[in-house]
Amino acid sequence: MNQVVGSHDLLLITLDTLRYDVAAELAAAGRIPHLARHLPDGVWDERHAPGSFTYASHQAMFAGFLPTPVAPGRHRRLFAARFAGSETTAGGTYVFDTPDLVSGLAAAGYHTVCVGGVGFFNKQGALGSVLPGLFQESHWEPEFGVPSPTSFEAQVACAEKVISGLDPERRLFLFLNVSALHQPNWFHLPGATRDSGDTRASHAAALEYVDRHIGRLLAAVGGRGPAFAIVCSDHGTAYGEDGHTGHRIGHEVVWTVPYTHFFLEAR
Repeated sequence: MNQVVGSHDLLLITLDTLRYDVAAELAAAGRIPHLARHLPDGVWDERHAPGSFTYASHQAMFAGFLPTPVAPGRHRRLFAARFAGSETTAGGTYVFDTPDLVSGLAAAGYHTVCVGGVGFFNKQGALGSVLPGLFQESHWEPEFGVPSPTSFEAQVACAEKVISGLDPERRLFLFLNVSALHQPNWFHLPGATRDSGDTRASHAAALEYVDRHIGRLLAAVGGRGPAFAIVCSDHGTAYGEDGHTGHRIGHEVVWTVPYTHFFLEAR
């Protein structure tokens, strides 16, 4: 990452609440072709989330603790705060001297932008202002939130506008928290009604919806020059497994998440 930071734009997309099993099934079935083309051999990396709900997980990720590979061992990190005794900081790790990656990248000359999604990014109260407050520029509108059936399209349009107005010589760190997977998501499943409620099937349909529009976002970022992208979930969610519904619990479907990273070549 020491060769990437400074020469590439950086894109971090968190597919909020996306379960690993659903993401893996859709990739294998050819139902998310735009995402799958960026997956090694069309397969998501299976990882453990750093937190069981949005706020905790993003605080960890912004400190450099991205989802951890499920295989045992010490896995070197892409980014890390300078911290004596760190066992996962290696030669290729980009080390920053600030409390978080966002301010660390700003210190390295990046323009940092947040396009929020779920309530922890809505800036409507003190708690909802903490995470977007890390960024030099942040955006949130009701159209980006979980009740909106067109949330991701609105978020992508916002990102496109930000990118079009940015000095092409200025490096960009763009973060986008995708709210579409989060409950409620029943409206993404054809034929479902509010009375149907949210299900594993509507969760999958929401991922298909995101896949239909993610190409626009990747094209906009790639149009600026070389970029490095990270796409992952911050945590999963339960749909009745062992009697559980939701997240902020220690269940396998919550802790196990999909992850990938890849380069976007200049267009």
